[in-house]
Amino acid sequence: MSLYETASPLTRSPQLPKSAGGEPVFPEPWAAAAFAMTVHLHERGLFTWREWAKMLSAELHRPGRAVNGSDYFECWVAALSSLLVNKGIADVGAILLLQKSWQRAAQATPHGKPIELSNDPLH
Repeated sequence: MSLYETASPLTRSPQLPKSAGGEPVFPEPWAAAAFAMTVHLHERGLFTWREWAKMLSAELHRPGRAVNGSDYFECWVAALSSLLVNKGIADVGAILLLQKSWQRAAQATPHGKPIELSNDPLH
């Protein structure tokens, strides 16, 4: 089993970018982390494949999305956030605060250095 192989049906998610060998392809490390987090939460039973597919599909078909699919993992994160909020697992306010903290951390991180939440000047 390679690093990318998993028993999760999430690997069959609609439009998931894959290599010629069938492994998921991630444009940035955060996208791989979002994928791994989603697989982990699914495997822990927090949501079903059907719930995930419905939520991701809704995000992928939302008006204004990139025609070329370049925002696929933004859709992925939005679907995961919505699913967790709808199920009462996460709080939308907490998600937004964390998102803003990561954005500040990214802006405060020198080029070429890893972005860490501790770089948030308000952290």
